[in-house]
Amino acid sequence: MLNFKTAGSCFIIVIIAIALLVYFFEINYYWFLIPVICFKVLIIYGSAKIQTDFYMKAFCSATTRDKEIALTFDDGPNPEYTKTILSKLAEHNAPATFFLIGKNIKGNEDIIKQMDAAGHMIGNHTYSHSFLIDFKSKNGFLYELNATSDIIYSIIKKRMKFFRPPYGVTTPNLAKASKALNYTIIGWNIRSLDTTKDSEEKITSRVISQIKPGAIILFHDTSEKTIKVVEHTLNFAAKNGFKIVSVESLLKIKGYA
Repeated sequence: MLNFKTAGSCFIIVIIAIALLVYFFEINYYWFLIPVICFKVLIIYGSAKIQTDFYMKAFCSATTRDKEIALTFDDGPNPEYTKTILSKLAEHNAPATFFLIGKNIKGNEDIIKQMDAAGHMIGNHTYSHSFLIDFKSKNGFLYELNATSDIIYSIIKKRMKFFRPPYGVTTPNLAKASKALNYTIIGWNIRSLDTTKDSEEKITSRVISQIKPGAIILFHDTSEKTIKVVEHTLNFAAKNGFKIVSVESLLKIKGYA
């Protein structure tokens, strides 16, 4: 897959080639627009789609023939819904990985302890998850990651190594910060879209129709609808011989330092 470094090199080569053509053959300057537009489109696509590995390697699924899948939850902890999801997972003896927002933890420390005691993995999802977070500098991302890491460590005495970028968007500064802190980037290959207005039935169908060995599913523990979809997903997995495992187990990568 074409990454940022390779794309940048290709862009420079094409610009130089066009400049030479302009100088020696007097072609129209408008030719410069083609590589500029293509490069901008590539930047937008690579930033928005975590599966492209455009700025950094992201683990979005596992290559395996074993019928194992992983469930992940973003944006928690939520005092209203997370505990119910934990109960549903316990009924199926299913581990999960929760990517937590630091600002949501205060007052919900008991939920974090419950997650850890039940054997669930906890990952970093930044402190603020703000709408404009993608415009932060490297130092801004370092603060976001360290702030959440320190809060989680104060509760369970473990240092997280899994990080999921907010919205799945990656940037050069985010890549630099996550690399400096030695985080492993975790993506997904099944996006439930459970935060949309889609019905419970439509979301469930979207998820289970894509399930195959090695899948990593993205949910959000932020709504009653998700609880129902997760329940359907767990039942589907049980009936079809799929084992729910942690991201750590699926990818064979350590989730804590």
